[in-house]
Amino acid sequence: MSNAQWETISNQAVAAAGVVYFLALLAHLVQWSALRKVPVGSVARRATGAVGAAARRAIAGESPQGSAVAVLEREPADVSRRVAMFARLALLLTGLAVGLHAVALLGRGMAADPNRVPWGNMYEFTLSGTFVVALLYLVFYRRLGLSWLGPLVTGFVVTLLMVAVVWLYEPVAPLTEALNSTWLVIHVVAAIIATGAFTLGGFTSALYLLKARAGDRPAGYLARLPELPVLDRVSYRLHAFGFPVWTFAVLITGPIWAHQAWSSYWNWDPKEVWAFITWVVYAAYLHARTTAGWKGRNAAWLALLGTATLWFNFIGINYFSTTSQHSYAAPEVGTSVVVER
Repeated sequence: MSNAQWETISNQAVAAAGVVYFLALLAHLVQWSALRKVPVGSVARRATGAVGAAARRAIAGESPQGSAVAVLEREPADVSRRVAMFARLALLLTGLAVGLHAVALLGRGMAADPNRVPWGNMYEFTLSGTFVVALLYLVFYRRLGLSWLGPLVTGFVVTLLMVAVVWLYEPVAPLTEALNSTWLVIHVVAAIIATGAFTLGGFTSALYLLKARAGDRPAGYLARLPELPVLDRVSYRLHAFGFPVWTFAVLITGPIWAHQAWSSYWNWDPKEVWAFITWVVYAAYLHARTTAGWKGRNAAWLALLGTATLWFNFIGINYFSTTSQHSYAAPEVGTSVVVER
């Protein structure tokens, strides 16, 4: 298969993945809109069938530890079936979209001559980052009971894919010498995995603050979220998973790659500095939770500060810095550049 054919496959897979993510978002919206007919916070009666139990799990976003937030006192069969069906459909569509997303990344790498990892410019980094966000959502879906994150994750991914296709797209090109390194693969894989976990944690922290602000009478989607302690715990677990991976990327593999590419472990490059700032913020978040007992609002705000520094490092440095050796996109011309020594 020729390089042009691989690139075509990649482009078609991106388009197909975007459509399927959008369909998954619609399925989530139908699922949650059906819950408007369901009372919130009532005492559950014992399920009389598999459909009823499945509906309660879909509605409640139960984790394996049993953290239900909304159950049915009277469970109409049609509402129960509709909620359960669209919950399963949304999950199935999200899994299919992630598979198409993986094909898009594979095709992008195979389209280059020689074949390479798909991390040569902002378009490719955006594809990779959104892929990992969606993949980690599926990985933690049952373990952390993340069904309530589905609308946010699918909406976030489909929006960034649209931005990537409309504004960031670039034809496939070989990697520059500085990027053509085994350490690039190790460093970027770790950084993107951590970014996905931190992003999911940031979503959870934002939902915590919104539900806390609503007080004792949240409405709509907020009323169907897990209780505040559950949101706080899920956010902590996601950040605790991402932090050691980010540490490995920023403090170990990053300096090794920098030394190999530019003969120096630390260059005070803007992207290096902001990556370290992000590490400090998340270290402070985890330290405050374990030693000072910071939970709830304070921890959520600190987590959102970390998310802000993380995404500024990903987007802001690439587009607004004129001195970074890690700038992969020039906003004036939309071309991929890496400033080398």
